[in-house]
Amino acid sequence: MEVKIGVQNAPREIVIESSQTADEVQSAVAKALEGTEKLFSLSDEHGRRIIVPADRLAYVEIGEPAARKVGFGTL
Repeated sequence: MEVKIGVQNAPREIVIESSQTADEVQSAVAKALEGTEKLFSLSDEHGRRIIVPADRLAYVEIGEPAARKVGFGTL
């Protein structure tokens, strides 16, 4: 699923393809905004972790689950 993360005072947003569900991403955002977590972190499909200080989050956009691409469009 595509997740876009806006960071305050950063010119570009962070876009990742995450294997986490929308509910898991929403739960992580809620914990970061409540103050129970100081860092907002997600994992992408390749196992890389994206970590953003919770107080710098501008927005998080949770997209539709991505369908698996087949054929020449995957290049």
